[in-house]
Amino acid sequence: MTKKIQDRFWENIPLDQMSQSQWESLCDGCGRCCLQKLEDESNGEVFYTQLVCHIYDMEKNCCSDYPNRHQRVPQCVKLTPELISEFHWLPSTCTYRVLSEGKPMPQWHPLISDDPQDIAKAGISITGKVLPEQIVAEDEWEEHIIHWVN
Repeated sequence: MTKKIQDRFWENIPLDQMSQSQWESLCDGCGRCCLQKLEDESNGEVFYTQLVCHIYDMEKNCCSDYPNRHQRVPQCVKLTPELISEFHWLPSTCTYRVLSEGKPMPQWHPLISDDPQDIAKAGISITGKVLPEQIVAEDEWEEHIIHWVN
């Protein structure tokens, strides 16, 4: 079922004017931002690996300690409207990035489809595609670069 147009706040409210709850609801829960990334220092290109953060709960498909993630994982980036200009490193499917680039929200997003399973059905979720980072030595992460996230 498609949400009524008046409920589509993201079409009428700029990202930097959203309430905290509106902002948080934009996350589709795909988990792609929880993948470990490698950056080419020569050109800034970001490469995603199939390795997921050590506090990601692979059974529940979400962060196991979302409220404290920045204390437990200092390199975890807190997405805020003030960082919109830096969203280029996010996957091209990320709703924060999509909206910051002026594109429409994908039809599989739970705010539109009313079905959180549509993320998996669309092949966007990392469910079943990742390994825990702790099973691979950090100097071997490069061997786990993936190309299904862009």
